[in-house]
Amino acid sequence: MSETEFFKALADPTRRAVFERLADGEMNATDLRQGFDLSQPAMSQHLAVLRTAGLIAEQKHGRNVLYRINPDGVARIHQWLSRYNSFWPSRVDDLKQLLKEMDQ
Repeated sequence: MSETEFFKALADPTRRAVFERLADGEMNATDLRQGFDLSQPAMSQHLAVLRTAGLIAEQKHGRNVLYRINPDGVARIHQWLSRYNSFWPSRVDDLKQLLKEMDQ
């Protein structure tokens, strides 16, 4: 799974919404579809993309399948973003300095 895969998966607004909904806890595909104008096959395709990207996992309980966020996938996003953490403090400091100079 590459960084490109998880960013492509989250680039779609419907998949992002599904991913965000799963942040509240495990759900089956039927519950996930509520509030979306999606067919069951369309939801299955979105879930497959998220699963392939490693962002969600599924667990079968008899005939039911529950989906949840995959912590390893979220960790990969966090690792990617952490490379840019050092960028923000200096930018905020520059902004503070600029605002101070504007006040004087």
